[in-house]
Amino acid sequence: METLITVNIVIADRTYRLKIHPDDEAVLRKTVKIINEKIKEYKQAFAGKDMQDYVAMVLLWLATEQTKTSLPMAEEQTIVQSLQQLEGMLDGYLKQSHP
Repeated sequence: METLITVNIVIADRTYRLKIHPDDEAVLRKTVKIINEKIKEYKQAFAGKDMQDYVAMVLLWLATEQTKTSLPMAEEQTIVQSLQQLEGMLDGYLKQSHP
């Protein structure tokens, strides 16, 4: 059983206590930093909003970024399919050339 560590993070001026794997701490802290920077950015761009609005905007931004990074996976599948078709064509050619 892996040992979990307890970390305290602050998002939008609220503290959250989490138990995580030690290897995940650096990534978590980097993510929290990005979230808080985005909240600050949205607070400057959209003054007068509620903190929940800023958190929702950041959540939407993060989800959109995640969706964008998923696109290469779809392209990878297309490339794999094309390579498989090409391999099939080559196999067919080789069978015809060398009976």
